[in-house]
Amino acid sequence: MRGTDVQNEALFAYVTPESFVPKDHPLRAIRSMADQALSEMSPLFDSMYADSGRSSIAPEKLLKAQLLMILFSIRSNRQLVEQIRYNFLYRWFLGMGLDDEIWDHSSFTKNHERLIGSDVAAEFLSRILAQAERKRLLSREHFTVDGTLIEAWASIKSFKPKDGPPSAGGGKNKSVDFKGKQLKNDTHSSSTDPNARLYRKGNTKEAKLCYQGHTLMENRNGLIVKTSVTTATGTGEREAAKAMIRQLPRTTRRITVGADKGYDTEGFVKELRQINVTPHVAQNNTRRKSGIDGRTTAHPNYSISQRIRKRIEEGFGWMKTIGRLRKTMYRGIEKIAWQLDLHAAAYNLVRMKNLGLGVT
Repeated sequence: MRGTDVQNEALFAYVTPESFVPKDHPLRAIRSMADQALSEMSPLFDSMYADSGRSSIAPEKLLKAQLLMILFSIRSNRQLVEQIRYNFLYRWFLGMGLDDEIWDHSSFTKNHERLIGSDVAAEFLSRILAQAERKRLLSREHFTVDGTLIEAWASIKSFKPKDGPPSAGGGKNKSVDFKGKQLKNDTHSSSTDPNARLYRKGNTKEAKLCYQGHTLMENRNGLIVKTSVTTATGTGEREAAKAMIRQLPRTTRRITVGADKGYDTEGFVKELRQINVTPHVAQNNTRRKSGIDGRTTAHPNYSISQRIRKRIEEGFGWMKTIGRLRKTMYRGIEKIAWQLDLHAAAYNLVRMKNLGLGVT
C-alpha cells in the first residue's frame, strides 16, 4: 500500500538533542573525555577572562566547536555555525538545546581569536594525555619522532625580494613570470606570511611556502605526546626532535626513539646518546656512513621500533585529510602550533575511543 505524503508541521515537539544521538555513537565517548578535560581547565579559563562586562561565548563551547571542525572536516567558522543551526548531533555535542540561540559567525570568530596562540590547546592535549596515562595507555620508554610539511596560507606570488621596491597595481591576482628568476629564502620572503619559507621535500617535489610540523609519538598505542612547529629548514626536524625529547618526563632508565633515515646523522645520534636516549634511527648508507652501528641494529628492540615507527604517519595522514591540516589557514608559528596541538588532541581522542575509553 502506498503511503501518503503528509506535511506535518507540529507547533510543539517535546524532544531533546540527546534523543537523536544513538547510544553507541562514537561522539559519546569523545564528548565524555573532552568534557572531563575541559572541566579540569576551568582555572585556566578564569584567568583569561575579566570578572565583569558582557558575557562571551563559553570557552568550553569554543574549543568543542573546533573539535567538530576537525572531526567532520568543516572548512570554515561560517560553515560550522551554519551546521550547528540545524544539526542535532552538533548541538548535543556542544551541550545546547534545540531552542538555544546560535551565535553569529563573526561573533564566534572574534571570541575564538582569544584562544588562538594561548596555552589552551597545549593544556587540552596535556589533559587528554593524563586520562590515557591513568588508563596505562602510554609508554614511558619507547617513542617515535617525525616531521611533515604544512603548507602556508600564502601564495608563491607573495614571495618577493626583501630589498625590492613595493609592487604597485595589478589587481589581487596579477600575473607573475618566474622564468629565469632564482627564488631563495636568503633574498626573498613572503609579503603575506614572512615566517613561511620556500621548501621542498625532495628533488622531484615542487617547492612551496610552508612550515614544518613535528610530533613525538609513544609506541604502545600510537598516541601523540609532544608537538612542535618550526620554520622549514633542512635541520628543522632534528632540532625539533631533540627539543621535544628533552621535554619528556625522564626516569633513570634509558628510552628509545625511532625515526626515519632523515635523522641518521652523526651529530644527532651522538647528542641523543649523551642525554641517555638510544636512537633507533633507520640507517642511511646511500651517501654517507650511518651513525647507527651494528650494536644497535642487532638488538631485538631496534627491529620493533622500526616496525612501529611507521604508525606515526597515520597521525599525519589523519590530521591532513580529516583535520584539513595539509594547508593551514593561520599565519605565524605561534598560531599554527596552537592548531597542531588541537589536531593532536583530536587524533588522540579518536584513538582512545577506539581503545574503549570514554564509553558511557
